Amino acid sequence: MLRQLAVHNIVLVERLELEFEPGLGVLTGETGAGKSILLDALGLALGARADTGLVRAGEDSAAVSAEILLPSRHPAVALLDEQGITLEPGEPLIIRRTLKGDGGSRAFVGTAAVPAGVLRDLGALAVEIHGQHDDRGLLNPKGHRDLLDSFGKLDTGAVAEAWTEVTRIEHELAHARAEAAAAERDRDYLTHACAEIEALAPEEGEESRLSEERSAMQAGLKAGESLTGLDELLGGSEGAIPQLRQAARRIERGAADHELLAEALASLDRALIEACEAEDRIGRAAEALAFDPARLDQTEARLFEIRALARKHRVEPDALAALGVQMREQLAAIAAGGEHIAELDRQLVAARTGYSAAAAALSADRREAAIKLDSAVAAELAPLKLDTARFRTAIGEAEPGPAGTDRVEFEVSTNPGAPFGPLTRIASGGELSRFILALKVALAEAGSAATMIFDEVDRGVGGAVASAIGERLARLAQQSQVLVVTHSPQVAARASHHYRIEKRHGDGGTRTTVRKLGDEERREEIARMLSGASITDEARAQASRLLDAA
Repeated sequence: MLRQLAVHNIVLVERLELEFEPGLGVLTGETGAGKSILLDALGLALGARADTGLVRAGEDSAAVSAEILLPSRHPAVALLDEQGITLEPGEPLIIRRTLKGDGGSRAFVGTAAVPAGVLRDLGALAVEIHGQHDDRGLLNPKGHRDLLDSFGKLDTGAVAEAWTEVTRIEHELAHARAEAAAAERDRDYLTHACAEIEALAPEEGEESRLSEERSAMQAGLKAGESLTGLDELLGGSEGAIPQLRQAARRIERGAADHELLAEALASLDRALIEACEAEDRIGRAAEALAFDPARLDQTEARLFEIRALARKHRVEPDALAALGVQMREQLAAIAAGGEHIAELDRQLVAARTGYSAAAAALSADRREAAIKLDSAVAAELAPLKLDTARFRTAIGEAEPGPAGTDRVEFEVSTNPGAPFGPLTRIASGGELSRFILALKVALAEAGSAATMIFDEVDRGVGGAVASAIGERLARLAQQSQVLVVTHSPQVAARASHHYRIEKRHGDGGTRTTVRKLGDEERREEIARMLSGASITDEARAQASRLLDAA
């Protein structure tokens, strides 16, 4: 509900604050008093294009703010959440727009600066302005399908769930196919590389073991070379051991009689023992260091093959075995991928079938609801002096989506024999507003914005038609707050709240003001609307009858 509108320096309005209440409120005044100025000001606050012509002459800037009360689950609250703006339960939504004379403008929600488009989106959800320049609400075909669904109390949940399942499988299938295509491109490489690794059959830790074995054999080779000729040097006929034995035998003859020779003999015996032990150990070492040169060649060849294959695949030698396992798994996945894709194809066929069935059922329900809506609107046309017009809800095919496969658009034929066309082809002004009023009445239970504003809905009509318009506006006001700019006393009499727009001239220039009328002032204003500039007692009596009847 629009609770307050504050206007500063907009055209003829210097400063104005209006408090609004629930129900049906009317704004009246003489022609040229500035009723359109208020709508332009409100439109600016609701995100309309910033026109520098709105800035009051002689002023540098203008500002408009609106205070709106919204239910806790209103769509506008969700939109605010998306913008990171929290609206506490019971807290009013305050939107503000400033406009400079040079064309610059700023938009605010509370104290937060926002793009003007955010105000426009919020305004479209919270306030509907219906008039000859309306380009949103019922005139926008994008919302007609939702309105029909709300009117028919249709549940679109099954279709939405089916569509979610279809899109989920489609995305999964696309991903699986992309992976399969990429894997297929690698199939030949994987097959060759996997066969190469399997042929070599490397084991984890084998490279380290072979490297250590090769190092040991190379060290043995060098040590073995140092033993060459030692057997002759020590034990040969001219070697050290035979010579030590010969020396010992020669000294042995005189050792018994000479102490020094005895000591020399003992030393030779020890040397002979050590030399024999050395010869034995050298022999055993030679046996230990003995190896097959072919084994060294085989070890080196195996080691070089493992290292070369590791470099080729850019992995550590010890990772070759695991790489082979991974490649075999990839090849298996390629083979299984085809089966997975086939299964997803089967699932997608089933999901699309389920979606088509749900969408067809929803479409049938929509066609039934359309018949009822067409009948409800038709019943409202004649009382509103639109008896030659016809209305229909056109349902065509649309691209499949979460709301089904239907395109819904409200169409009218304004004259007998004229073809049907979009609502925007209706004549501008009051005829268009009355047609929207008929639709609004028919769609009343389908829900609407928190506030509806009608401009010139009674243009060109009077008497019974004006009374019918007033009665329908009062009915709408039971669902939402309704504000009407009107020239009709029959409509004004139906209001719960009455505001008079006046233009005053003074030393400071011309100013437009608005004030709420009391009961007696309402009677005088309605009498003025009935009789013109000169208010007669008969007009006052007629005004009283209208008020009493309302």
